[in-house]
Amino acid sequence: MVWDSLNVIGVIAFAASGALTALEEKYDLFGVWVLGFVAAFGGGVIRNLLIGEPILSLWEQKTLLYTAFGVSTLLFVLPTSWLLRGKGTWVLFDAIGLGAFSIQGALTAAEKGLPLIAVAIAAILTGIGGGVTRDVLAGRKPLVFRKEIYATWALLAGVVIQAGVLVQEWQLYLLFTLIVILRMVSLRFHWHFPQRPFLKT
Repeated sequence: MVWDSLNVIGVIAFAASGALTALEEKYDLFGVWVLGFVAAFGGGVIRNLLIGEPILSLWEQKTLLYTAFGVSTLLFVLPTSWLLRGKGTWVLFDAIGLGAFSIQGALTAAEKGLPLIAVAIAAILTGIGGGVTRDVLAGRKPLVFRKEIYATWALLAGVVIQAGVLVQEWQLYLLFTLIVILRMVSLRFHWHFPQRPFLKT
């Protein structure tokens, strides 16, 4: 139940994130569909490749596929004034997708009995994979490679789930809410890892 719910939440959030990125880059409808699709499903495909899950299972999620294209199309036809009015909240879609998919990825790996490192990587790749693919196709520097704290919150999901301390559904939803809040707070207060300046010779 939790896995399915997080899957739906993540697909909607990342499809919206991908579509909005495409619109900001002035892509046409096809470009909006492509970025919405890869943002919603790219992380899951990468995860499945690494932990041995069948990739073809993607095509069995017909409802979610239609949902991603539906969300992308809806954003494409909405008035520009509406989109601009809500531009400040666009990052929330990315945060929601990060929270939902990182937990879903960790659950998938943990259910296979994989070790901590595999669960953590599954959480990170599921949480950030779609966003990285989206940014690359949009010609942008992926968020995870900037100084902002981003993938760390996906790592947190993997570690907590592998620890086995969350046994109730409400606890998983609480973890999801916590990850979204931490992502938004870290963005608001500019939390970041140290960077080393590289001097040109």
